[in-house]
This record gives sequence, structure tokens and C-alpha cells, in this order.
Amino acid sequence: MSHAPLVSVKDLRVRFKSRDTDVSVVNGVSFELNAGEVLCLLGESGSGKSVTMRSLIRLLPSSAHLSGAVNIAGVDVLNLPDKQLSTIRGSMISMIFQEPLTAMDPVFTIGQQIAETIQHNKGIDKTAARKRALELLELVQIPSAKRRLDAYPHELSGGLRQRAMIALALSCSPKLLLADEPTTALDATVQIQVLLLLRELQKELGMAIIFVTHDLGVACEIADKMAVMYAGRFVETGSVEDVLVNPRHPYTKGLMQSTVHAGKRGELLTPIEGSPPDLSDLPSGCSFAPRCVEANELCARAIPPLVRIAVGHESRCIHSVAIA
Repeated sequence: MSHAPLVSVKDLRVRFKSRDTDVSVVNGVSFELNAGEVLCLLGESGSGKSVTMRSLIRLLPSSAHLSGAVNIAGVDVLNLPDKQLSTIRGSMISMIFQEPLTAMDPVFTIGQQIAETIQHNKGIDKTAARKRALELLELVQIPSAKRRLDAYPHELSGGLRQRAMIALALSCSPKLLLADEPTTALDATVQIQVLLLLRELQKELGMAIIFVTHDLGVACEIADKMAVMYAGRFVETGSVEDVLVNPRHPYTKGLMQSTVHAGKRGELLTPIEGSPPDLSDLPSGCSFAPRCVEANELCARAIPPLVRIAVGHESRCIHSVAIA
């Protein structure tokens, strides 16, 4: 007996409209994610990764216009009234932001912020909420956790702040955790520690995670599935092995060739020429064609569909050979 996926996203589109502009930032994203799985969104800055993820919790400005379907644990998120939406934020869906120093309130202690979140979502008293906050700080392996409860965000190092942010995100046992480049501001040693911690907690708590990064090394450490984004679209999807070991889209290949790793010692990096497109003026056809070494005149005629090139592996390129 098959179970419905925890997350089901179909033809998600996000446009930012104002008096002077109308920009399509996400252009028809679809995917499914089961409980206990980690999906990594990979791509250059401006490819639509963070907007896609924030759409799942409707954490976007009023100028954003969303369409499509987002279903999380049976909840129709895009059509949920604001009052009900506030009840699922934190309790069902939670988010780790890129820079915890700006995401956390500087005038309240770490313990106050975590305890308040627990009280709001769980309806328990202040003493019980503080006790749970301490348990969470210990869970994310913050040393001297009891003392850190009364510390302010600026009094912690970057790595400890990020752990505190993870504790805050996990405070109400969400089914889905959204992580927006949570290790970008950390040094390499702390980055690995945070990644291993997230993976360990994810397995222990059975959460699904959507993880945004532009770092291939981070993606290898954390992900089960990968989706490579370019100009607001998925251009390649599959398992980590499918996408990183056997990349089929020219953009994914370009990312691999322009990234430093042990196997490229002594070799020159091959950067992707040019810059990402202006989302307010996308080229006709394939958005990557102006930068693609494999492009021909056919690439400019129409936006290529995602084609299945192996079981669970898809690529949005006319040069990818589909399987039946």
C-alpha cells in the first residue's frame, strides 16, 4: 500500500508585481517529498531556490503572486486563511534562516525566544516551555546549555547561534524543515558539524528537509534527492548519485566543472561563461542556451520539458534522450 507524499508541489509559479515591474521568479516547479527524505535545491544565486522554499510557508512580501498547488501533510497551503497559516508555521513547517544573528530578536535571550515559540504552539506554561528549551539546546549539542539559555544572540559565536536557530526551528517537532543556506556564513569545520547534526536529527525525528545551497559539497553531505534550478525552473532532478555522478544537463555539468574538489587537483577550473539571465526578460526557448556550450538553433525555439532519462532522473534539455 503506497502512502501519499508529505510534500506535493505542482506547477508552482511566483511573480513579483509592482507598478513598474512584473518579474516571474519561479516558473512551474513541481516535486514530491516523502517523510524522512532530504531534498537539496542547488543553483547559482538568483535561480529561485529561496523564493521556492519561502513559497511553501507563504513567507513572501505582498507583491508576490503565487499560483499552482502546494500540499503539505494534507494541508492546501496556498489557499489556507492567514489565521490558520500562522498555526502551521513552527508546528508543521519550520525554517532555518541563512543568518541567525538577523533572524533572531536581539533584545530577547535565546531561552526566551525558544520558550515563547513552544508556549505559543503547544499551549504549555512558562516553566515547562523553558525546560523544553533547555532539552533542545542539549539536543543540538550546545555546550553549557543551561547557561546559554540566558545568553543573547550576539553573545554566541556563529556556530552556536546556528545551533540555537536549529533548536528554535525544531522546538515544535515540525514535519517539514526548510533550511535556507544555513551553513554559508560558517567556517568549514563548523559547517560539517552543523550538517552532520542536521542529518542526525532528521533521521532521529523522521522529518523531511528541503535544503537550499549553492555548494556541491554540502549537497553531497545532506541530500537524498537533488533538484538543480536555473531561471526559476528545475533543469535536472534525481538522486545525489544521478545528478552529481552522472549529470545530464549542460548547466549541471558546468557547475561540476567549475567546482573545486579533490579529483580536480592540479587541473584548471572551467567556469560557466556569462551570467544568469534577467528574470524580467528571459530569452525565448531554453533559458540556459545563451551560456550553453551545447546549444544550437533548436534550443531557442521552445522551453524544453523535463524528460525522464532514467528511473527517478530527469533533465530539461533537448539533447537528453528520454526513456519510454
